[in-house]
Amino acid sequence: MKLFTAVIEKDTDTNLYVGYVPGLAGAHSQAETLDELRENLQEVIEMLLDFDLWR
Repeated sequence: MKLFTAVIEKDTDTNLYVGYVPGLAGAHSQAETLDELRENLQEVIEMLLDFDLWR
């Protein structure tokens, strides 16, 4: 299992959490809760890594 670090901020205009994984192009998401954001980012990372295997 590989670990990734995400940068997370709260957008005060939309009240959403936004996050991205530095060094992993396309790994970004937003959500209303931190738990939902973590799940979204995990899904995006998995999709990006699976896509990279098929290149």
